[in-house]
Amino acid sequence: MNYVIIAVVAALVAFIAAWMLSTLHHKKVSDSKIGSAEERARKIIDEALKNAEETKREKLLEAKEEALKTRNELEKEVKDRRNEVQRSERRIQQKEENVEKRSEAIERKEQSLNAREEALSKKSEEVAKLNEQRIQELEKISGLTSEQAKEYLLKIVEDDVKHESAVMIKNMEAEAKEEADKRAKEIVVNAIQRCAADHVSETTISVVQLPNDEMKGRIIGREGRNIRTLETMTGVDLIIDDTPEAVVISGFDPIRREVARIALEKLIVDGRIHPARIEEMVEKAQKEVAAKIKEEGENAAIEAGVHGLHPEVIKILGRMKFRTSYGQNCLKHSVEVAQLCGLLASELGLDVRVAKRAGLLHDIGKAVDHELEGSHIQLGVDICKKYKESQIVINAVEAHHGDVEPQSLIAVLVQAADTISSARPGARRETLETYTSRLKELEDITNSFKGVDHSFAIQAGREVRVMVVPEQVSDADMVLMARDIAKKIEDEMEYPGQIKVNIIRESRATEYAK
Repeated sequence: MNYVIIAVVAALVAFIAAWMLSTLHHKKVSDSKIGSAEERARKIIDEALKNAEETKREKLLEAKEEALKTRNELEKEVKDRRNEVQRSERRIQQKEENVEKRSEAIERKEQSLNAREEALSKKSEEVAKLNEQRIQELEKISGLTSEQAKEYLLKIVEDDVKHESAVMIKNMEAEAKEEADKRAKEIVVNAIQRCAADHVSETTISVVQLPNDEMKGRIIGREGRNIRTLETMTGVDLIIDDTPEAVVISGFDPIRREVARIALEKLIVDGRIHPARIEEMVEKAQKEVAAKIKEEGENAAIEAGVHGLHPEVIKILGRMKFRTSYGQNCLKHSVEVAQLCGLLASELGLDVRVAKRAGLLHDIGKAVDHELEGSHIQLGVDICKKYKESQIVINAVEAHHGDVEPQSLIAVLVQAADTISSARPGARRETLETYTSRLKELEDITNSFKGVDHSFAIQAGREVRVMVVPEQVSDADMVLMARDIAKKIEDEMEYPGQIKVNIIRESRATEYAK
């Protein structure tokens, strides 16, 4: 039993000794780690303080640089503003000098005007005295008093007024006889106002721009084989002269000219120019032009409001895009005539669809008149008969130039619309030249009268406005001048209808408030 106790005590003592040794070991290790951590902490703190000091110095340096930059910008802005103020001061000073000069000039003008007024007042007094002397001498010579002379003049004026009244009554009677035509004129005017059409003058040549003059030699080719191939395939003439970077395509057939233009532009872009390539490009261009012709015909039919046309008729219409008459595009002219016919027919209560159809097809023969024998009227009639158009349309096409008698009111409307479209100012070159010549002649007649400052022909030559010099023409003289101008216009000019003569006399008095 004692041995057991001794063994237990010995084991307990050994455990306590082992525990104390382990505790001492752990304490020593912990003290070592704490020392190492404190040392690392001191290093981190020192390094942080060092970095903070460097960052502080960098921030201070950046702040100084920013302050210096801001200071320089402010100094520059102040300098610019100072220069602007100096320029403004110079401008103000210059304006003040100009104002002073103008004031001096105005004062000189006022002095001159005052002197003129004094001279005029003296002259007025002299004129009054001379007028009194003239009246006295006239009374002595004629043996009539001033009252008797007035009565004589009034009698003459009364006779003139009676004559003018008789002429006016006669004119009013003529106007009354023409009253029946007013409705027709109003209808035509309304149709013209409601139909807006543009005008483009066309020629028989096309110009193709080249990237450089070297391209001309490539178009001509060796011994001229390229240009001969292109001319043979398209049927046009290529003019290659000294014109820089340009080739002129000449030909009376606008479709061939368009094919040649498109083919040549494609060849220039492609860069490979030889006979085989030329044939290929010409074929492509022909297909493009054919598609464009069809598209233009369809667009014209849609624009004119005409539906149900035969596909071949639409193609023939599209060919008119490339046809001109006195510089006026035939397709645009046909569309314009169709629109005018529709407007006129609606005013008169006729069939608008048939009227538009006849107006659109009236010149269709012009699309093929350079290929087939016969006038464009006969060719148009043949086309309309071939594609089963109505007899009203056929007669309108046949009668639109008066070759046969119109058999319907629509045929008459086509005649009127065709005349309006082709004869309006600016539609065709010859009409435009005649129109401008008539306006110039009218202004020349009015400017030939004494006292006319300038004149303006307006309302397409149906009215002329004459500005006269008020010092040379009085209000009483204006009446006589208007009659004289009208008389001279009647004697020297040929014109439809009548021309209104307006004379304008204006007097102005100007003064300056100081």
